[in-house]
Amino acid sequence: MEEIAWNDFEKVELRAGTIIEVFDYPEARKPAYKVKVDFGDLGVKMSSAQITKHYTKEELTGRQIIGVVNFPKKQIGKFMSEFLVTGFADENGDIVLSALNGKVPNGSKMI
Repeated sequence: MEEIAWNDFEKVELRAGTIIEVFDYPEARKPAYKVKVDFGDLGVKMSSAQITKHYTKEELTGRQIIGVVNFPKKQIGKFMSEFLVTGFADENGDIVLSALNGKVPNGSKMI
């Protein structure tokens, strides 16, 4: 594992946001949803996430997540992702979302 300097970590904008809409993404190579997330003062951003194994669209709507908001936009098929949804792979490789242990204002930065 490569060590990084503290100032490298400080460059990563990990922010809290609330999922306001979830859409099917049938064009994705692996099962995924498109999510629309409110990041407060940073605005509403879209991304895709391979989180269909553990979550329904209904469970995700209203849930706060952690996203990396300062990566460049990324083309995923015909869709342009504006941030990275964070999570961890379980023993089967299916993604479990990173979680907040309480409600915080949208756009809050991880410190």
